[in-house]
Amino acid sequence: MTDEPIVLGIETSCDETGVGIVRGTTLLANVVASSVDEHARFGGVVPEVASRAHLEAMVPTVERALRTAGLTLADIDAIAVTAGPGLAGTLLVGVAAAKAYALATGKPLYGVNHLAAHVAVDTLEHGPLPEPAVALLVSGGHSSLLRVDDLARGVQPLGATIDDAAGEAFDKVARLLGLPFPGGPPIDRAAQSGDGSAIAFPRGLTAPRDMREHRFDFSFSGLKTAVARWVEARQRAGEPVPVADVAASFQEAVCDVLTAKAIDACRSQGIETLLIGGGVAANSRLRAMATERAARYGIQVRVPRPGLCTDNGAMVAALGTHLVSSGVPPSGLDIPADSALPVEVVSLAEKVA
Repeated sequence: MTDEPIVLGIETSCDETGVGIVRGTTLLANVVASSVDEHARFGGVVPEVASRAHLEAMVPTVERALRTAGLTLADIDAIAVTAGPGLAGTLLVGVAAAKAYALATGKPLYGVNHLAAHVAVDTLEHGPLPEPAVALLVSGGHSSLLRVDDLARGVQPLGATIDDAAGEAFDKVARLLGLPFPGGPPIDRAAQSGDGSAIAFPRGLTAPRDMREHRFDFSFSGLKTAVARWVEARQRAGEPVPVADVAASFQEAVCDVLTAKAIDACRSQGIETLLIGGGVAANSRLRAMATERAARYGIQVRVPRPGLCTDNGAMVAALGTHLVSSGVPPSGLDIPADSALPVEVVSLAEKVA
C-alpha cells in the first residue's frame, strides 16, 4: 500500500447512492446517483423505494467513479462503506456491495460511521482538521454537536436533537408552504426575499430551565408546529400566506439556535475550530450567521462546499483514508449494517475481531 492510500467509499444511508475515491486528502472522484425525485410525491424518503434504487444504481455508480478517477478496482487499496446510522434497508445494500467488492478484490474493508464521515470530508477541502474541534452536524436525520479529539479513534457527543432534526423540519415546513421536496434549498431561496424578523417563531430548548439539562441539545418539533399553526390561522382568516416571510423567519429561528449552541459549545470547551457538516450546512443563512458569530470570539469556522455537505461517497472515502493512514485495523467481512450505530464508534473494527 502506498504512503497515500487510495480508498473507494460507498454511501447508502438514505436516498443517495454515493461512490467516492480519495487518495490521501485528494479527491479523485465523487459520483452520486440520487433517488430524490422518486420520493418527492410522498413528501419524504420511502425506505423501500430508496433500497431498490440503491440496488439498481450501485454497480453503474462504482463504474462511473472508477472511470472518473482513471483507475480500476486493482488500483484501490481499501474499501470503506457507511455501516450506520441510517435506514436499515438502504444500509444493507451498501454494506453488502462493499463486502462483495472487498471479497472479490482481496482489499481490506472498513465499516464506518456516517456522522464521522461528514466530519472527515472537510479535510478534502481545507486540509487536516485541528484537534480538538467542535463539529455541528445538521441534516435530514441528524442534528448533533460533537467534540472531535481524534477522528480515527472516536468522537464525544455533546448534544443532539431530541425530536425532529433540522433538515426534517425544513422538509415539513416546505410542504406546509407548498414548496418542493427536499425542503432545504427551496426555503433558502424563498427566504432571500423575505424578512427573517417578520414572525417571532420560538427557539427550542433555549429557555433557562432547558439550558440546565439540554444546553447542547436541539428540538425543532415545536418550531415546526408553531409554523403550521401560524399558516393555518392565516388560511382560516382568508388571508394570503407570505411565503417568503414565513420561510425567512423559520430559517432564522433554526439558524439562530444551531449557531448559538455551537458557539457556546466551542467556548465552553475552550476550542477555537468549529466544523459544520451535513446537508443543512449548505444553507446560506447558517453559513453567514455562524461565521459572523464565531468571529466575535476568534473561532474559525470550516464548512465544506455545498456538494460535499450532502450525503456522498467522498466523505466515506475520506474517513477511510484517515483510518488507514492512522493504522486503524480493518473490519471483518461479517460487519452488520447498524441503523443506530452510536456516534462514538467511528469504525466497526473494534466491534468485530
